[in-house]
Amino acid sequence: MRATEDEWAGLMRSALGGDSAAYRHFLRAVTPNLRAIAARNLARYGAAATEAEDVVQETLLAIHAKRYTWDVGRPIGPWIAAIARHKLIDMLRRRGFHQTVPIEVIAETMPCSGPAPDMGHDAERMLDCLGERQRAIVRSMSIEGASVRETAARHGMSEGAVRVSLHRGLKTLAAMFKGSGP
Repeated sequence: MRATEDEWAGLMRSALGGDSAAYRHFLRAVTPNLRAIAARNLARYGAAATEAEDVVQETLLAIHAKRYTWDVGRPIGPWIAAIARHKLIDMLRRRGFHQTVPIEVIAETMPCSGPAPDMGHDAERMLDCLGERQRAIVRSMSIEGASVRETAARHGMSEGAVRVSLHRGLKTLAAMFKGSGP
C-alpha cells in the first residue's frame, strides 16, 4: 500500500506542477481504492452498496476542488481517506440515514417493567453528599435553572469560581452515580 501511496503522491505533485496527463492517471489510480473504501463503509453503516459510486464521484470532485490544499510534504493516503470519510458522512446525512434495530434484538437488555424509581428523591440524596456551598450551586444551576451570573451573585462568588464549583460537584455526583464513590 505504501508504494501505491508514493505513486499517487508523485502523480499529484506532477499534476500540481501542471501535468494534466499525470492528474488523469492519478484520478484513475485512486478510484478503485475509493470504491473499496466507500463500499466497506456503507456496508458497516448498513447503507445500500449502490450508493458507493455517488460517494466515489463526490470524493473525486472534492479532491479536484481541494487538490491545492494537500501538503506535498505529507502522505497523500490520509488526505484522500479524510475526504472520502467526509463525503460518506455527508451522503449519510443527506439521505437521512438512520440505523434501525429490531426490538427483538434488544428486548432482553431492556430494564424490567415495574414502578419507576423516585429520581427526585435519589437526586436529593446524592446532593446531600456534597459540601454545603457546592450542593447549593449544583441545585441552583442544575435543578432550578439559574444562570452562572445569578448563582454567583446569590452566593457572593465570581462567575469563574461558580463554574469550577459546579464542574467539581457534577464530577463528584457522576462518580457516585457510577458507583465509584466520591
